[in-house]
Amino acid sequence: MASKRHRWVTSEPDIPFELSVLYEDERIIVIDKPHFLPTTPRGMWYLSSALMRLRQRFGEPDIIPAHRLDRATAGVLVFVREPKARGAYQMLFQSRTVEKVYECLAPARPIVRPSTGTLTALNPPAVFPLQRRSRIDKQPGRMQAREVIGNPNTLTTIEIDDTSPLLLLAKNGGRGSSHRTYRLHPHTGKTHQLRVHMNSLGLPILGDDLYPEVINRPYDDFSQPLQLVARELSFVDPYSGQPMRFASRIPLSS
Repeated sequence: MASKRHRWVTSEPDIPFELSVLYEDERIIVIDKPHFLPTTPRGMWYLSSALMRLRQRFGEPDIIPAHRLDRATAGVLVFVREPKARGAYQMLFQSRTVEKVYECLAPARPIVRPSTGTLTALNPPAVFPLQRRSRIDKQPGRMQAREVIGNPNTLTTIEIDDTSPLLLLAKNGGRGSSHRTYRLHPHTGKTHQLRVHMNSLGLPILGDDLYPEVINRPYDDFSQPLQLVARELSFVDPYSGQPMRFASRIPLSS
């Protein structure tokens, strides 16, 4: 089979963060994607994408992603290197048989009750863990997704990570705000689902430049990464039948 040809890029901004390989075999490559690096070429980013970096590193033009992470989100990401295996691994994600755990930094304060959707406490009277259900709509050309009235199409379980200490983050004027680590379990996979759900509770994720408000930063400003990491990913390998579990080493930081 002839190698696939890609458009020639003469100049593009460099993303100065390296991806690391967590695991590889004859069918898949699992990486730890850094913040700011897109999964696939998009807009001004082409060679500075996880897909193109992997194809160049391994010299394998048939590598494709089994799923995707937002450019702003870091963490575990699976690529398929064998063309015959694509369908089996992609189906794992499409059928939602993959267990995903994310971690984020967000304010340590009482939640607000969203105007749409539902909240269900799983261990009342404690607020957390809770389940957030809502209907999320993402229109083409719009940067933000939004929650609308209607039958829910998203579900996230949110819990507090009791093993992580509270962080006091300084603000201008010398006063600070407390943040804590939350563990997020998405049961559906809509665009920006975790960011929208946390924001709807009055707990926007630290470093989020879309929620609650769009913040326009220079394309080469890497100083404030979104504090959201795809921390763990587990599934049963469709070929070997063995349980697979991968964990990101990328830390949350202030």
